Amino acid sequence: MKFLDQAKVYIQSGNGGPGCVSFRREAHVPRGGPDGGDGGRGGSVIAECVNGLNTLIDYRYQQHFKAPSGRGGAGRNRAGPSGGDITLKLPVGTQIMNEDGDLVLADLTEVGQRIVLAQGGDGGRGNASFKSSTNQAPRRADKGFPGLGMWVWLRLKLIADAGLIGLPNAGKSTFLAATSSARPKIANYPFTTLHPGLGVVGVDDHEFVLADIPGLVEGAHEGVGLGHRFLGHVERCQVLLHLVDGTADDPAADWQTVRDELNAYDAGLGAKREITAISKIDSLTEDEVDELTASLKAAGAKEVVAVSAVAGLNVVETLRQLYDIINQSRIEEDEAQREIKPWTP
Repeated sequence: MKFLDQAKVYIQSGNGGPGCVSFRREAHVPRGGPDGGDGGRGGSVIAECVNGLNTLIDYRYQQHFKAPSGRGGAGRNRAGPSGGDITLKLPVGTQIMNEDGDLVLADLTEVGQRIVLAQGGDGGRGNASFKSSTNQAPRRADKGFPGLGMWVWLRLKLIADAGLIGLPNAGKSTFLAATSSARPKIANYPFTTLHPGLGVVGVDDHEFVLADIPGLVEGAHEGVGLGHRFLGHVERCQVLLHLVDGTADDPAADWQTVRDELNAYDAGLGAKREITAISKIDSLTEDEVDELTASLKAAGAKEVVAVSAVAGLNVVETLRQLYDIINQSRIEEDEAQREIKPWTP
């Protein structure tokens, strides 16, 4: 299945049905009076977060979603049937934004979340609703209220505990393949990874989700390369594993390039907890690894480890560090939730 993390769709809720003007006319029933029923309510457009989806590919080939309108009322005080609701089933982590992309209408982060994106129009009142002591034969009925139509953006942000970032060809896909059951494409050229990938990583009887983000390049926050579209996928991660190619010409400069892009994209993203990993150390000597570690710390890297996913060097130790940070973040989130006291009038 092709990965699609962004789609633009048009949603339209149903119009309310018109009310009815009718009078009761039966034998032996003098002065039957008005009996026009109300119109039915238009259907609404609802977004629901469901399990089992990890892409927005369903919304590439169908962009228009219109709920049915309510039917008109009828005589004998019969109300018109309401239009049925339609539901957009979306994967966990989907954000729904307005057409301009500057307002988040909904953020679906848990399975079962439902939100009404476009409320159906109310049905119009029939003439029976206007009967009064001073107006016993009303000939008025309301038209149904119109529905709401608008374009919205669907943007998927992967729900992962840790994110792999780095320049192209830094070894991110190799690390993901070595630590999980994921099988990303691996090759000796830049931009091998064209779409984000997820893998479940196990260490010491614990598990967490690791996301592989396509390589960043200088200017990614302005749309250069592939990283701009996928930087949003690491916004929800609790920790970042920043892989730096130890065989590159200037690993410290490479590290700084990615850091600059993170800060330029979102200051909150640049402030996330980060572990810097020197990759491909199986091709380096111990002295070269020590020299690279010192240069990265001098550039500003706080936590530096050296790994080789191919040879399995320091991989488990790095995963333990990632899990410790993730576990601590989970504990802090649980404590913050318990501190929120219910409001009492």
